[in-house]
Amino acid sequence: MENIQKKERILAIDALRGFAVMGIILLHNIEHFNFYSFPETSSPTLANLDQTLWDMLFFLFSGKAYAIFALLFGFTFYLQSRSAAKRGEDFKGRYMWRLVLLLGFGFVNSLFFPGEILVLYAILGFILVPVRHWKNRSLLILSVILMLQPVEWIKVVCGWLSPDYAPRQIIFSLGDVYPQLGGDSWWEMVKMNFTIGQLASLNWAWCYGRVFQTCALFVLGLWMGRMGYFDSSSETALGRSRNFWTYVLCFSLPLAVVFYFVKTFVFSLVSQPLMLDSLKTILNSWYNFCFMLTMVSVFLLLFWMGKGKIQKILVPYGRMSLTDYIMQSVIGSFLYFGYGLALHQYCGTTVSLCVGIVFFLLQLAFAHWWFRHFKRGPLETLWHKLTWLGKTVS
Repeated sequence: MENIQKKERILAIDALRGFAVMGIILLHNIEHFNFYSFPETSSPTLANLDQTLWDMLFFLFSGKAYAIFALLFGFTFYLQSRSAAKRGEDFKGRYMWRLVLLLGFGFVNSLFFPGEILVLYAILGFILVPVRHWKNRSLLILSVILMLQPVEWIKVVCGWLSPDYAPRQIIFSLGDVYPQLGGDSWWEMVKMNFTIGQLASLNWAWCYGRVFQTCALFVLGLWMGRMGYFDSSSETALGRSRNFWTYVLCFSLPLAVVFYFVKTFVFSLVSQPLMLDSLKTILNSWYNFCFMLTMVSVFLLLFWMGKGKIQKILVPYGRMSLTDYIMQSVIGSFLYFGYGLALHQYCGTTVSLCVGIVFFLLQLAFAHWWFRHFKRGPLETLWHKLTWLGKTVS
């Protein structure tokens, strides 16, 4: 999330990260931060607008914004490891300690938001430790294997061999925390979010392929960093990066279209519950992956083509993504949950999207103000200082 050397910063990546966080905040607002409680509307026009906006935002960002985040997580690990190597150090120990700190941030975030991803990232981030010295080809093969969702294919076979086999997969449900989210006790909400809410979030990530997809994207981000596909430090490097992402766009966009229609067709043919759930996980993860690559390709190519004149506005926002993300949870829970303003009772999708846009603009303005006075975001500064305890690193 935050690079440790200012000279290592790549503005296009900061802007891309900011774009992903923007998508996340807009989705979280229309979802009422995973509290799916909405007012009834008597206006057919407003109901149609609500549904259209809901579908549009989920089409654009659901499963894609987090995927961008995960890809850049792996790339950041590459930058940090390279920076440490230049100083003659192995980043392994500091990185693992950094993940422990991220786990702590995630636990804090989970008090307010029963669907946060920092805990998952902190746990899965350890996959980069044993593979950090692997050859590039091996990293790419591992990423492909993980992206194929091997466990889900095992479930498909089990469902095919035993049509009556339909094990319970969701053990912990976010629905279990709804009474506390809608209640007026902050303490009861915090207790439920930290326990059942966090377990439900991890359970969901496992059951819907997010674990394997996230690991695949971590490794892929490391591989892309090694290959220099985000590098724009010289004309030669920029030309190579442009060529790579142009090829990615040419392949990922058609594949996204194909998966969009294929998955609907396949789902209509399968009735066995376990097979259907697993095929949904597999094909949706592949579709989201291809769509995400399309978005990243377009974003980077436009950034480099126009020298970031427009996208640069997102750079400060992307540089403090950890602060943005946790701030969203704290303020968002107060806005929509019962202990705070309880806006879930009054805000449908359209109004919630307007709230989210205002929320984003305020965060963006804060980020621009902050970086006129400070080098790192508030939580990024804390994370950096704790990461490098006992050592002087700028």
